[in-house]
Formats: sequence, C-alpha cells, structure tokens
Amino acid sequence: MKVIIAGAGSVGSSIAKELLAHGHEVLLIDEKPEVVGRSGVQGARWLFGDACELSILKDAHMDEVDVVVSATGDDKVNLVVSLLAKSEFGVGRTVGRVNNPKNDWMFDDAWGVDVAVSTPRLMTALVEEAVEIGDVVRLLTLQTGVASLVSFTVPQDARLIGRTIGQVRWPADATVVAILRDEAPITPSPDDVIEGGDELFFISTIAAEDELRAVLRPEGAPH
Repeated sequence: MKVIIAGAGSVGSSIAKELLAHGHEVLLIDEKPEVVGRSGVQGARWLFGDACELSILKDAHMDEVDVVVSATGDDKVNLVVSLLAKSEFGVGRTVGRVNNPKNDWMFDDAWGVDVAVSTPRLMTALVEEAVEIGDVVRLLTLQTGVASLVSFTVPQDARLIGRTIGQVRWPADATVVAILRDEAPITPSPDDVIEGGDELFFISTIAAEDELRAVLRPEGAPH
C-alpha cells in the first residue's frame, strides 16, 4: 500500500514507522528538513514543502497513492490536505488528525475526510475504558461520523452472563465484532457464551448507541 503522511511530527513519524514495519510504502511531507534527523524514521521517502500547496502534492504523485494521512498539529492544514486529496487527486482513503475536539464536526466527507482521529478524544475514551466497567465507551468514530467502534466490559453481576451472543437481541445497526477475554481476542459466533469480565467490541451507528446501551444495561440492572 502506498501512503502519504502530511506532517512529520511525533504523530506522523509514529504512524510512518508502524506502516513501514508492516511493509507499506510511505512518503512524508513536511516543511522542515531538520525533522528527518529527529524523526527516527528509516526507509521512507521525504518531500519538503507546504502540504497545502497543490504543486507539492503533484510532486508527491498523490494521484498514485492509496491513503493520505493528514497528521499535522494544525486542524486547518489537515482539512485542506484531505480536501485536496479527495477533490483534486481522487485518493481512495483519507485519515485526518483532529487536534482540537471542538473541530470534530468539520472532519467529514464535505472536507474529504473518511476517518477522523481525535487524539484527545481517543485518550479520553481509553481513560473511560479503563474505569467504566458496565458502560458503553466510544473508542473511534468511523465513516465520517456515521458509525463508531464501541466497547463494553461486562460486569461480574450482569444479566448477560451465561447467555450466548445469538440469544441477545442486539439493535439492528449494531454488530458484535470481537470479544476480548483473558487478554485473548475471540472472533464472536452465535454460540459464544458471555462471561463476566468480557470486553465486547461493536461496530454501531451513532444513532444505535443508546439502543445498544439499553440492551447491555437494561433499566434496573445493577451498574
């Protein structure tokens, strides 16, 4: 897979290292040549210039890549890069970094963003995940705000315990995609029995999250 990353700071560099380790081709765009030395990235190609400039993106052959990641510390830059990637170069997949959670609403298909990743919001979700046993925690927003990846840790006194995945009447727009049990991931089947302490992962529409919460925590159930 060919990937362009705009912004070679700590976030962009970390993403580049992961992608390179998985065998993908990576081109990093940054205005400052000195970032190469401190990035610690080996095996990537580099292009120096303003990622908001059409000429720079043409030099990067953006029309030939599979994914564009906008990972700068400036939300305005990330939006412009995503928009240009989609509108000018027809890139199939764009991922935009949201620095200020107040700007979340702008990171949608109108600005060419397929997936918005908010580091502050993700960190909040991870904190909530660690403490919110028995509640639905949104981990990631997908498909420009239409769907989300959510998790639910089953309390030891939950009514769900002992029931199989297939016995539970899940909302139509929510699907169990994984179970984490004793630190081991399980691909769920209708016959899998829910146990206390299980972490259930769902892909759900945003609208269905409340329905999912009602199924997982029926009114009157202990929290």
